[in-house]
Amino acid sequence: MKIELQAETNPKWIRMVLDNFDHFLLDHAACERKASATGIQFVVHYPDRSKLIDPMLRLAREELLHFHQVVRLILNRNLELQSDEKDPYVNLLLKRARHGRVQNFLERLLIFGIVEARGTERFGLVAKHVEDEELREFYKNLTKAEERHHEIFVELACGYFPEIEVSSRLNELLDDEAKIIKEIPLRPAVH
Repeated sequence: MKIELQAETNPKWIRMVLDNFDHFLLDHAACERKASATGIQFVVHYPDRSKLIDPMLRLAREELLHFHQVVRLILNRNLELQSDEKDPYVNLLLKRARHGRVQNFLERLLIFGIVEARGTERFGLVAKHVEDEELREFYKNLTKAEERHHEIFVELACGYFPEIEVSSRLNELLDDEAKIIKEIPLRPAVH
């Protein structure tokens, strides 16, 4: 099962990113660090779910590598890392999560899968539009990695829950995500 976003990013977003690329890089670094922490949090919060341990640790390691790569880009531009800010997009998605240990487990798998799917779309846009060849190649590779990541979340969900339940809840969350992506203000950030 693959995550199919139900709303495309507003075309004005890529122009905003290209015009404010330093800000985008700083946000991108924060997103990669948070994604790495998310993988580790799954292992820590659900130690009884042994099927997720190896995939989540691999995801955390790869996201940490991406963080390191983005930090190098930041330092090469003589920028300084900044404190993390709350991501309005992710927070709005998380507010839609059902409660209860079992339900929340499914919700978090699907929500973080959707976040990775949106990252796939947006990194693909950067790769398509950025003029710098090195950055273009970097974002092409990240697009492929993000696609693998969102597939991991869905595969894990299907490993723990009936596919019909995963599909039904994923479609509901994708409807919510489409509304969120249309409503939140555009900014030169990953989400």
